Amino acid sequence: MIIRKMINRLSRAGVIPIGVCLLSLLPAVQVTAQDTAARVQLTAETFTGIVRAYHPVCKQADILVAKAKAERLSARGGFDPSFYISSDQKTFDGKNYYRYTNPELKVPTWYGIEVKAGTENNAGTFLNSESSAGASSYLGVSVPLAKNLLMDKRRAVLQQARLLVDQSVAERRQILNDLLYEANAAYWNWASSYEVYRILSNAITVNTNRFALVKIGFRQGDRPAIDTIEALAQLQNFQFLQSEALLHFTNAGVELSNYLWLANGTPYQLAPTVLPDTTWAAQSLQQVKQGLLDELLYAAKLTHPKLTVYGFKLKSLEVERKLKFQSLLPMINLKTNLLNKGYNVFKGAGAALWENNYKFGIDIGLPLRFSEGRGAYRTAKLKIQETGLQQSLATLEIENKVRYYYNELTGLRTQAQVYEQAYRNYLALLRGEDIRFRSGESTLFLLNSRENKALEAQQKLIELKAKFYKTLVAVNWAAGQLK
Repeated sequence: MIIRKMINRLSRAGVIPIGVCLLSLLPAVQVTAQDTAARVQLTAETFTGIVRAYHPVCKQADILVAKAKAERLSARGGFDPSFYISSDQKTFDGKNYYRYTNPELKVPTWYGIEVKAGTENNAGTFLNSESSAGASSYLGVSVPLAKNLLMDKRRAVLQQARLLVDQSVAERRQILNDLLYEANAAYWNWASSYEVYRILSNAITVNTNRFALVKIGFRQGDRPAIDTIEALAQLQNFQFLQSEALLHFTNAGVELSNYLWLANGTPYQLAPTVLPDTTWAAQSLQQVKQGLLDELLYAAKLTHPKLTVYGFKLKSLEVERKLKFQSLLPMINLKTNLLNKGYNVFKGAGAALWENNYKFGIDIGLPLRFSEGRGAYRTAKLKIQETGLQQSLATLEIENKVRYYYNELTGLRTQAQVYEQAYRNYLALLRGEDIRFRSGESTLFLLNSRENKALEAQQKLIELKAKFYKTLVAVNWAAGQLK
């Protein structure tokens, strides 16, 4: 019921199409004499939707993006306007020595220019000789003319924070890509082990009936006693193989439970009533779309999250290189203020105002050897070169992975096609031998040999198909397309 509720919730949320959910649930209810509980059929698509919606790793990946956005917001603080008030006064022995009041607004801009405006209201007997008595106002700018003109630390931090958000989105895709690959591998192990268990269970049913018929034939004198031992040995062998297959299926379900979580963050242990989809075992692999190798390679180069992360890292390092280059430039900062009496700085503005009421200054600084700047700039360039080499190596590895899994997928399709024909031939031989055995023209030993060959071929075919579907996921994982 929990899995069914999760499927319904995902379909309402749009994570899984409603049609897919209905198709996956139509054959899901099976009622037997031993167990009247409804058995839910869990398809690969539904399972993937549950993992994507509720797995903690996916939520951690979302937190990674949220943290990057928080850092971007913090970096924007470097360009926030700031308001200050400075007030200082002294009274001693009945005398008003001084009183300074200076509210000021500073506005940093993108190109390193800082604008500030404020007022002053100064009074007292012992004012500083540089301070103007009474009310005055000013509007000033500070402009870097060399160092920090094209790039400074505030701009670099904000640009890198923006790139970090895009990089974290790509990292989230990479995390989800890896998670879905591992989860799908666990699902197909679970589904294939269940198919093997079903095959052996059917074989036990057939051999139980055959053992009963052989015993009847022995009692009636139509069969020798050795046939009863032969039939019993065959049945016991299949019972052993069934118990082994059940153990594999149960443990595969435990492994699959690692990827099943509820909406409230509680892990879900897979119930015995939840069974895998079985339609894939009868489906011909010729109907499964494989895609073209060139298209997969192109998609991998263009959108693979690992390569995208390297791209953003290179952009961030390029910002750092531009910042370090500023250390090779001399510091030349121009500062100028427009002054006026009263609280209106523009009152009486004109040529006379700039001639009489202004404040001007320039700061110049020049390291004699630029050792620190040259070392930092060289390090930044080496980091770019190092990351570029890592990106090239990762690109080659990804391309070869795509080719490897694509070749394996093509080979598995061909092998499965051959084994489908082989299984049909073994099955035809088994049916013919069964007819001969029932008519008394064959021995139980030959019938059992035919049956063992047919079952081996059927299990091999199931193994090939499950491996094909796992490799199909691996191809898309190698190309970075699982999301």
